[in-house]
Amino acid sequence: MDQFERGSWIPDSLNASGYESVLDVFAQSCAKYKDREAFRSFGHSITFAELDRLADAFAHYLQNNTDLQAGDRIAIQLPNILQYPVTLVGALRAGLIVVNTNPLYAPRELEHQFNDAGVKALVVYEGVASSVEKILSKTQIKHVITTNLADFHGFFPRLVINFVVKYLKKMIPLFSIPNAVKLRDVMLASKGKKPVAMRKTAQDVAVLQYTGGTTGVSKGVMLTHGNLVANMLQAKEVINQAPATWKDVVIAPLPLYHIYAFTISLIVLESGGTSVLIANPRDMKSFVKELSGLKFTSFLGLNTLFVALCNQPSFQQLDFGHFCLTISGGMALTHDCAELWHKTTGTEIMEGYGLTETSPIVAVNPVKGVSIGSIGFPVKETKVRIIDADNNDVAVGEAGELCVLGPQVMQGYWNQQGETETVFTEDGYFKTGDIAVADQEGRLSIVDRAKDLIIVSGFNVYPNEVEDVASLHPKVLECAAVGVEHATSGERVKLFVVASDSSLDAEELRRFCKTEMANYKVPKEVVFVDELPKSNVGKVLRRMLRE
Repeated sequence: MDQFERGSWIPDSLNASGYESVLDVFAQSCAKYKDREAFRSFGHSITFAELDRLADAFAHYLQNNTDLQAGDRIAIQLPNILQYPVTLVGALRAGLIVVNTNPLYAPRELEHQFNDAGVKALVVYEGVASSVEKILSKTQIKHVITTNLADFHGFFPRLVINFVVKYLKKMIPLFSIPNAVKLRDVMLASKGKKPVAMRKTAQDVAVLQYTGGTTGVSKGVMLTHGNLVANMLQAKEVINQAPATWKDVVIAPLPLYHIYAFTISLIVLESGGTSVLIANPRDMKSFVKELSGLKFTSFLGLNTLFVALCNQPSFQQLDFGHFCLTISGGMALTHDCAELWHKTTGTEIMEGYGLTETSPIVAVNPVKGVSIGSIGFPVKETKVRIIDADNNDVAVGEAGELCVLGPQVMQGYWNQQGETETVFTEDGYFKTGDIAVADQEGRLSIVDRAKDLIIVSGFNVYPNEVEDVASLHPKVLECAAVGVEHATSGERVKLFVVASDSSLDAEELRRFCKTEMANYKVPKEVVFVDELPKSNVGKVLRRMLRE
């Protein structure tokens, strides 16, 4: 038997669900829970029945008003607003593959992702459409659909919210995209119409989820309908150890374009629960104000967000009487954070571990029996190996690379067969790059993560991504990026620079980087040095820079 297969508390096999694809999940949930609230945003909600109708209308439009064919890629570049689940479900019903896209991406990052995926259509929030405009002509995108924050609200709330966002807060930069259509017009044109039903199998790709890598170029992770359904059921089995009310009002501040929040939202949807979408959790005042009007039962977050909320006096005054479940992922959970959260809310944090390539959940702590510092046990039907450099299994208590085999493991990297082959062992296990240990019970702990990876507020930043951009500056001779601890974001990027011109200063370099990458990747610290420490073969020694 493979090492450390499962904790004894996990069932031996997946429950027979009858789901062949994510489409089946949507169909059954919308029929079973039609009168319940499915999603809420800015005080407005849509029921499962409304989600069903709106998604059908969007799918009908895509099938009848565009030249898109089954298997074509459509990018969704939206924050957490009602339009995200509607366009997601609609696009999948139309037979398309969804490319989840970060609204914070700079034009350079968008151009790579859109071209690598061969994106032909895009749904984009108007607040970031100006970035799309800059690179649109360099892509294959033929259809652009724009939307504003409150487009699915009633007339007066929509008018007020969109007016405030555009004219008072000035959050919508001017843009001009020829032939772009508005999502509201799309929905009105296809209102009440149904698409041609598309059948998808477990082997069909549902989403392309982009992730960074050691090459500095992000790769599209092919997650199939089967991957997503399996991981949804795997995680649900654990979450259902919580009181049955956990699903009643689930706070969702993490972006749905991120695989962690994406999969949890599927679990809530399949369970008939309500997800409260938070578009901008960094606006703590508005965030807590929204929470104050809700009898929330569950919360999805990460270490930095938990700490930031607990430090808000207004958050401390909320009613936690219905609160029963907190789920953490995306970055390591600290003991101090867990204790602070428990003291403030009365709820323990259930920490898990996963990767984009595993849909994402690999292991999680049981609801009862949380062990801070541990990632818990592998979820059901998931096997793990912990191996040494020679691919041999290590002994219990010894550290080695964590490798994973299970139905949630990706099909591979989009159009990168060679890269795909390098991350699997000969016996089919996915090599995570993370260093783990297991105890006698099979409980796992991560003792070191993928080499050089920087995690900023739950977002992965690969040093070479930063270095590739900074090196484009004409005054930079060479540079190296590392992660350093930070009180609010967990880590931030620190860049060591050898300049070819002494006139270069940190602010100039940061401004340059901001034009080429998402803000969370931009170096917050810049240190100028005469030379970088290197090995005898010329490799930069990042560990010396971190020290």
